Amino acid sequence: MEFFKLEGRPLKGKDLERLKDFLHRNHLDYDEGIEYSVCLLDEDYKIVAVGSAQLNVLKCIAVDESVRGEGLSATILSSLVQYEFENGRTHILMYTKPQNQEMFEDLGFYTVLKTDEVLFMENKKNGLKEFIKRLLKETPPEALDPSKVIGSIVVNCNPFTNGHRYLMEQAQSCCDYVHVLVLTDNRSLFEAEERYQLVKSGVSDLSRIIVHRASDFVISAATFPTYFFKEKAQAEKANCRLDLLLFAQKIAPELGITRRFVGTEPMCNVTGQYNLEMKRILPDFGILVTEIERKKFQADAISASIVRNCYETDDFERIKGMVPQTTYDYLINKKSQRSKG
Repeated sequence: MEFFKLEGRPLKGKDLERLKDFLHRNHLDYDEGIEYSVCLLDEDYKIVAVGSAQLNVLKCIAVDESVRGEGLSATILSSLVQYEFENGRTHILMYTKPQNQEMFEDLGFYTVLKTDEVLFMENKKNGLKEFIKRLLKETPPEALDPSKVIGSIVVNCNPFTNGHRYLMEQAQSCCDYVHVLVLTDNRSLFEAEERYQLVKSGVSDLSRIIVHRASDFVISAATFPTYFFKEKAQAEKANCRLDLLLFAQKIAPELGITRRFVGTEPMCNVTGQYNLEMKRILPDFGILVTEIERKKFQADAISASIVRNCYETDDFERIKGMVPQTTYDYLINKKSQRSKG
């Protein structure tokens, strides 16, 4: 049988509706963040196989039962991987259904985490292990002592505020050491390296805070895609179980983490839902979740989104009360450089 290829960056109109309908019949949902899709059509121009990509993540892969065994999964995967390589993405992640494990392992992917609901894979044999190895290398030997109480915080810090610092101070007061994982996704106003350096400089006087660059394995387009669309997403769509299981089963045990700290979240439904899921899931793995009341400035909770708004409107007087001096100096200099450019 001959098959025809339909591609879109992303698909739109009637083609998109046909794709969504095919996914629905295969018990999958179309993710709004998708940037590229490929479909294979039979001789009647009926969709029989599909796959999509969002950043370096492959998803929404399905093959109609009538053509399974025809090698269409390999064809779909080949097109998706080529698209990723053309965009300079060499570390490719994928989530699919657990029953597809053997098939995709035969096609060069390796299992990172498998649950009853989802199979999370990567194209590097030891990607997760290398990430954990780096975290351990960045950790002082005394922080790996099993008798120590080890905490953790996962942050975006877009940018780093006094609210973030307060959360870290409170966590440090409860633990011997605290690992801070700064997200590496670049869908924020401030780039990943900027945010990491702001955190590092902002807590340089807190000797028991260990700051790390995170990775694709921590709140990324793969593990928790909803997070980066939270301004327009509904709380019930926050699919964060994979991210939390990956943290609890793979990352926390290696670092001896038994505490995780979060700030209260009165404004963002998605982050609020994530916090609820955290408190529901992590204790089953021996990780106590502590929610800290957010630090306030002029009666309002300090928010990075407010700081960003002030930054865009040049309201540096208000910013000064919400961020450490290191962040303030950086923002002033960045705005100055941008003006000159």
